[in-house]
Amino acid sequence: MNPIRIALYGRLFNSSVNPFVETLFHYLQHRQVEICIHSEFYQFLKTQGPFPEGLSTFSSYEDFPRDVDFMLSLGGDGTMLSTVSIVKDTNIPVAGINFGRLGFLANIQKSEIKKALDQILDRQYHIQKRALLTVEAEGQTFFNGENVALNDISVLRFDTSSMITIHAKLNGEELNSYWSDGLIIATPTGSTAYSLSCGGPIMMPGSGNFVITPVSPHNLNVRPLVVSEGMELELQVESRTGQFVLTCDSRSETLPTSTRLIIKKAPFTVNLIRLEGDGYFRTLREKLLWGMDVRNY
Repeated sequence: MNPIRIALYGRLFNSSVNPFVETLFHYLQHRQVEICIHSEFYQFLKTQGPFPEGLSTFSSYEDFPRDVDFMLSLGGDGTMLSTVSIVKDTNIPVAGINFGRLGFLANIQKSEIKKALDQILDRQYHIQKRALLTVEAEGQTFFNGENVALNDISVLRFDTSSMITIHAKLNGEELNSYWSDGLIIATPTGSTAYSLSCGGPIMMPGSGNFVITPVSPHNLNVRPLVVSEGMELELQVESRTGQFVLTCDSRSETLPTSTRLIIKKAPFTVNLIRLEGDGYFRTLREKLLWGMDVRNY
């Protein structure tokens, strides 16, 4: 029987996390798991203490090993978003250990590393497929080709207090001209992130929808709009500065207003590992404090 082989990805973290990372490595060695690790993260770990030498490495999607059994993300939700940009269409399952704060995506608590790893290594989990968005423009490449978003794609005003106007067409039909600070196009996964803070609805993964949420719209009767995931959204921006900001999860670029954006569903999904008892509504209750009331305590 071939040994289990996993990929590890993470970013910088403070020293308080070191004991949990050491626990992770010791346990993986105990289970005789082969490790392939992101090169920059590996160099960072070596500055934090004694970590195993001679591990195989990868640096991007191009050299990411396709023969690993799953990908483990060490950090918060932002780290998980970066992990997705490496995994892309490989269909490698992804799990996240939460070293951050909220933990919607990276929902394995650092105090439960051994228990979670036992379930994952023994294949006691299910896969939840999550839809993604892509953003394109004719003759342009965004974010060095990492133009896929698990949470959201946003168009925002650049370096001014003035609103921008975003002309939107949905499947070729005029939708609206949004006078606002920006516009968020969110997946069901991203519906609990930036979109939610701007008044957008929560959508269940697998619902087959995206949501278009304006940021501080001038016309208060312009509300978030739930659309089919089969849509193609075309955006053209007007701005006094002649520029606007395009974001794709945690990445951003400043673009001229001559840029015409096309946003649509990505041709692949990402496979998130979910453990036993790890239900979507349980996550909502815990992270959004549903049912919590200080008057009850």
